[in-house]
Amino acid sequence: MSESAEGGHGPVEVPDDLRAEIERLMALYPQKRSASIPALHAIQARYGWCTPEGIEQAATVMGVQPAYLESVASFYDLFHLEPAGRHQVLVCTNISCWMRGADELLDAFCEAAGADREAAGHGGIVNEAGDVFVSGFECLGACDIAPMAAIDETYYGPLERAEAATVIEQLRSDADVLPGKALAKRPAAGGPEPDPDPRIAEVE
Repeated sequence: MSESAEGGHGPVEVPDDLRAEIERLMALYPQKRSASIPALHAIQARYGWCTPEGIEQAATVMGVQPAYLESVASFYDLFHLEPAGRHQVLVCTNISCWMRGADELLDAFCEAAGADREAAGHGGIVNEAGDVFVSGFECLGACDIAPMAAIDETYYGPLERAEAATVIEQLRSDADVLPGKALAKRPAAGGPEPDPDPRIAEVE
């Protein structure tokens, strides 16, 4: 189905599943523009970066100007307006990680991926092969697992310099990345979750 964005220059074809996802996101907010960030995330997840076509598709569904969504995407570091590789490695370089060797960890990821270290430390760069985006990142908020990195949006740590090459190899072979270091797969601090307090069930 073809529609045009508010003030647009013609019809834009939008894949049905993408349209449905953006409409679902819009329904979560009282104002449609509040869904701009999650809509852009959906575009980036689909195409690997916020492509001009993807931005036009989201704008069509939301009824806004593509330039508006592009301005939102350009404000945030985690949105890419240029090709950003199939995989992303963001190495936290804030003080807790830095004190535990984050600079050396970033060096190792750049070496393993074939990415320019200077550029990786100043906004990030796609490696020469075009498959991995490597960047230092000011803070990822996971000081307890320093030094750490967000690899394809999953937190891993503490990481050792020697593990960088393993991670890149696993990414390229579509293998499970360092399963023992993935924060999402760790048990809750303090042990297993206790059974719910029966008094809560009574109130509900």
